[in-house]
Amino acid sequence: MHVIAKPPLVAFWTHHPDAENALNTWYRTMQKNIFTDFNHLRATFPSADQVGEFTVFNVGGNKYRVITKVYYAQGVVLIRNVLTHAEYDRNNWKRGS
Repeated sequence: MHVIAKPPLVAFWTHHPDAENALNTWYRTMQKNIFTDFNHLRATFPSADQVGEFTVFNVGGNKYRVITKVYYAQGVVLIRNVLTHAEYDRNNWKRGS
């Protein structure tokens, strides 16, 4: 998959250095795979959830969330947000914050 873009991950782990390893692992795994649909993606990321039009990944032992829009036919993943679990639970990301 082509992940657009890595800078949100880097910005996040700059403020949360313990997230760097987990986010890099997620990024590399996404880059080296082509997922044809959500079920195919769940075979690699069993904790991924579909939340409306977004795919949400639990990363770093459930400490972080990567919120994406996945375009399976085009092989593209857009990163919308990278959040801590607490930030995700506030649901502000759903309102565009």
